Amino acid sequence: MALYSEKVMDHFLHPRNVGKMEDADGVGEVGNAKCGDIMRMYIKVDPETQIITDVKFNTFGCGSAIATSSMATEMIKGKPIAQALELSNRAVVEALDGLPAQKIHCSVLAEQAVRTAIRDYFDRKGIPYGKELEDCGEGCGHCGD
Repeated sequence: MALYSEKVMDHFLHPRNVGKMEDADGVGEVGNAKCGDIMRMYIKVDPETQIITDVKFNTFGCGSAIATSSMATEMIKGKPIAQALELSNRAVVEALDGLPAQKIHCSVLAEQAVRTAIRDYFDRKGIPYGKELEDCGEGCGHCGD
């Protein structure tokens, strides 16, 4: 059995939405010093519809970190912010047809990067946010996981 699924390899070798966004409405950067993965996510939001119209990422890390970043951007692009906030690391793993257990932290970082970019957008626009973006102190951006 292969260590990585075909989808993981595809998103690693051909990542979607890579790059920097100079005029981003929200930027989220997360990292894990233990493994060395750093993710930066940029979002562009239509202020009237609250739909994420564009998303980019830069990731420094392993193949799984790149693949999860790529998949996360694909999963939130064109979606309303409320729906993007529902993105879970589990959903990213499932969309990639699985990850090795030792690489699940990469999907957590992808989820955190999305939530951090949305939090930054809310902060920049002075939009109050509820429990979905409160920090539980664990660095995950939300409680319950």
